[in-house]
Amino acid sequence: MPGLVEAELPDIVILDLGLPDVDGLDVLQNLRKTSDVPVIILTARAGDSSRVKGLELGGDDYVVKPFSPAELLARMNAVLRRSAAAHASGKVVARDGLHIDIGSQRVRIDGKDVSLTPAEWNLLAYLATNQGKIISNNELAEAVWGSSYIEDSAIRMCVRRLRIKLNDDPRAPRLLHSHRGLGYSFDLAS
Repeated sequence: MPGLVEAELPDIVILDLGLPDVDGLDVLQNLRKTSDVPVIILTARAGDSSRVKGLELGGDDYVVKPFSPAELLARMNAVLRRSAAAHASGKVVARDGLHIDIGSQRVRIDGKDVSLTPAEWNLLAYLATNQGKIISNNELAEAVWGSSYIEDSAIRMCVRRLRIKLNDDPRAPRLLHSHRGLGYSFDLAS
């Protein structure tokens, strides 16, 4: 599938986890190695652990079967809207070798590109454009995934992956700050 995505360059991928020959989560994991195309996961697996795993691996939204075509279309439009909004802004945030270009969706550390999933990018872009402001988990869930029903653990995992990719020590973060019971903030002034 990663080769097909590179060849066809779709705006969005709808990925059913119930594939006959391979686990859809493996497909997602391989896709994320080469592409940041938005992915909506379709599945009959309704459990929280499966949903969290799909989002942790880079899914942008998760739809449980059965679903209505109208709901899927609305979720596709929401994911595409968030992706387009992230591309549209021309803001650049930079300090100490970190360069975040919101308009081109590019993150560099000391001149080297940092590869982010769409969810990681949307989370970082939202926090960076609201620099210094504490953003609640509900607001982040709505802004990044288009749903306030995203588990806090999925947000925590996304922040954790971002910290690793940005070399931001979780024990003493300088960029992504946790505010217990309140949410997260991004601060370059620290």
